[in-house]
Amino acid sequence: MPVGKRFYAINLFGIIFAKGDCSEIILNHEKIHTCQQLETLFIPFYLFYIIEWIIKLILYRNSYKAYKNISFEREAYLNQDDPEYLKRRKAFAFTRYIFSSK
Repeated sequence: MPVGKRFYAINLFGIIFAKGDCSEIILNHEKIHTCQQLETLFIPFYLFYIIEWIIKLILYRNSYKAYKNISFEREAYLNQDDPEYLKRRKAFAFTRYIFSSK
């Protein structure tokens, strides 16, 4: 199901679709997205995600760079290596990354 060469997994409504087996890091990344989806009540997550991607696309003029700078993705990528992150994660933690970029 994941589309493109750069994407190995996608999380839709808390269900992870992958091209194959997922490492612990990929699973943790997707579990972070599940938390984000739950706290934003799913549909708003996707609306915010798309709106933020469009804004970042205008800013960066590069679709992959726009994707990597979406606040949801920044939180997930920066914390995917930490198996304990979800235990100490505060609600709406992704908001810390809205105005930051990489």
